[in-house]
Amino acid sequence: SIASADMDLNQLEAFLTAQTKKQGGITSDQAAVIAKFWKNHRVKIHESLINQSRWDNALKNMNWRVDLKSQSRHIDQINTPVAIVEMELGKNGQ
Repeated sequence: SIASADMDLNQLEAFLTAQTKKQGGITSDQAAVIAKFWKNHRVKIHESLINQSRWDNALKNMNWRVDLKSQSRHIDQINTPVAIVEMELGKNGQ
């Protein structure tokens, strides 16, 4: 729960306090250890979760534009917007 919510220190304290008050929950010593661990390793854990949830490819670059038709055989097709999107994908870390 702590990692998936990427809790800040205030949220962490409130969460751990609630866990210590629950019947069958954690002790205050356990809460202190969890808090210390989270404070020291939060960035690593968050990056690991992000890397695990990504697909193999990542978006490297994106270009887009909107074109309008200025000439057409049929008048109702003039000024019809067309979006053109170009996406460049690449492997993570490359």
